[in-house]
Amino acid sequence: MTSSTETGGATGTPDKDYNLIWYVEACLNNALRLETYIADAEREKDAEVADLFRKAQADSRKGADIGKRLLRSRLDGA
Repeated sequence: MTSSTETGGATGTPDKDYNLIWYVEACLNNALRLETYIADAEREKDAEVADLFRKAQADSRKGADIGKRLLRSRLDGA
């Protein structure tokens, strides 16, 4: 869903910054959730699924790192 109305007045944070904060938080939550899924797969001795989840977790961490760098540079420049 897209909006043509800036909601930063309600949150105190411009939409573009809020969206970036949300993205970082979602990536970090996903990495944390995948830790449980990895443990479940390992407990079931399913290395193929555990490896898939490890790769997904690495991608989530990478996304969070990129998002944090972008957010840091944008907020420092504000």
